[in-house]
Amino acid sequence: MDEQFKYFKIEDFNCQETGENEMSVEFIHKLDQLREACGFPFIITSGFRSKDHSIEKRKEKVGTHGQGIAADIKISSAQQRYTIVKEAIKMGFGGIGIHSVFVHIDNRSRSGDKPPVMWLY
Repeated sequence: MDEQFKYFKIEDFNCQETGENEMSVEFIHKLDQLREACGFPFIITSGFRSKDHSIEKRKEKVGTHGQGIAADIKISSAQQRYTIVKEAIKMGFGGIGIHSVFVHIDNRSRSGDKPPVMWLY
């Protein structure tokens, strides 16, 4: 991929176990917009997950990381967590997972009767 992003490199999203990367370019552009809205740097702790990744192997169907439409963003303060969640909601991300050290953001389908979701780890 020769795609240009403002804040990220495609390699930031490589599978941690296999090095594979099938990230959605559209998703990374949207994440770039989220980063811009938040006004502080993001460290991606998990992006694409290969079907051979240990977490994906345990699932019945491929998750949003395996679809290339999710990222976990490292958090260093409660204010960062709040800002990322607030801006992600404004931007219409379909899934937001909140952990003490990261926020999961994904672009899951919200078509039909599927509302956005938020959960805690």
